[in-house]
Amino acid sequence: MPETLAPHPRLVIIGAGFAGLTLARALNRAPLQITLLDRRNHHLFQPLLYQVATASLSPADIAWPIRKVLSRQRNARVLLGEAVRIDAARRVVVLTDGEVPYDILALCAGVSHSYFGHEQWAPLAPGLKSVEDAVEIRRRFLLAFEAAEREEDPAARRARLTFIVVGGGPTGVELAGAMIEIARRAIPADFRSIDTASARIVLVEGSPRLLAAYPPDLSARAKRDLEQLGVEIILGRHVTAIDERGVSIGDERIEARNVLWAAGVAAGPLAATIGPATDRAGRLGVNPDLTLPDHPEIFVLGDLAVHIDPRTGLPVPGIAPAAMQMARHAARVIRSRAAGSRATGVPALGHTSANHPQVSELPFTYHDKGMLATIGRARAVGVIGSLHLRGLLAWLLWAVVHISYLISARSRIVVMYQWAWEYLLFQRGARLIIGDTNLHLRDPEPPL
Repeated sequence: MPETLAPHPRLVIIGAGFAGLTLARALNRAPLQITLLDRRNHHLFQPLLYQVATASLSPADIAWPIRKVLSRQRNARVLLGEAVRIDAARRVVVLTDGEVPYDILALCAGVSHSYFGHEQWAPLAPGLKSVEDAVEIRRRFLLAFEAAEREEDPAARRARLTFIVVGGGPTGVELAGAMIEIARRAIPADFRSIDTASARIVLVEGSPRLLAAYPPDLSARAKRDLEQLGVEIILGRHVTAIDERGVSIGDERIEARNVLWAAGVAAGPLAATIGPATDRAGRLGVNPDLTLPDHPEIFVLGDLAVHIDPRTGLPVPGIAPAAMQMARHAARVIRSRAAGSRATGVPALGHTSANHPQVSELPFTYHDKGMLATIGRARAVGVIGSLHLRGLLAWLLWAVVHISYLISARSRIVVMYQWAWEYLLFQRGARLIIGDTNLHLRDPEPPL
């Protein structure tokens, strides 16, 4: 008689970021029933999100429908929904409007903004993690110039043209560099009553240097390049208050109508439903094979995972290449498990017993491919192994790497064309104000 095989195990992936989508695609031929769950219908190329926020690219240039990406993958389906809790005892993902059972789970939900206990700052200082965030930042940025064009009071005009960027990591550095270039090179000829080049961009970082994850010489180079562009940099001081009229940095008060947040990340509430946090950001520590302690059926991948690289003693960084490497490793482990499950007749992946031991799994090894951060036109810094890159060469490499990581061929062509157009003519092609314009055209009421 023919051997009776167990049904295909059910793999649920929460999050369609770099880790989640890479995992699903890597398992396209595996004997699995894959469900990719996300609260949005698109995969977002987050490293270029700041270019949407600064009117260089449109959202459609860096986002793709998840269903389209997986449309030819017969073992995968896509569900639009928001996970609110993981019931590990029942092996169920609880949604706002239902449940999804699993045999094996991959948590790739990423992280969000952290205001370090000052959640009241969130409406006043938006962060940059989603398309909605980018469109909102673009709206506020462009409206600031529109409001200044109508403003007759010099002090109020200066406040409208003052932009505070909180956080000196890659996102903050890239935002500040792009904003100063727009104000000084892209839009001066478009306004009649104001000098857009007088816009004040202030970058605030609480640590002693920018780009703290980079070598000190590259941090110093990034600071020098930003200052040459016209960005004011405040190091070693923390923001202590934010309101509708400005920011307090220690004892200093800066009147500013626009504040952007690029300082710190935190895990969402979903992570807390399956395990205790490992660090202050609420992220989850994982075993060497990227599974949760006591839960070999649950993988945690990407920014949400705390995995200590044994070669450096440091956590694997929360960047796209690391997330993709984690996903490919998890795919190898899951394929091995699925093959063992079918061969031994184990009814569901992740169930172990004396008669059906788990397949032996190798630990994850992170291969550091380097880091790159752009500062402005033909200005960037990067580190690849022992090689430190700066200037035009680093900028060209940054552009090539980011183009290569885009999923769609159409997006690669559009983004290359848009960058070439901007480089030659200093023009931004996505300067659309979407949403309410009245709020930011009115000046906030003075405090009582």
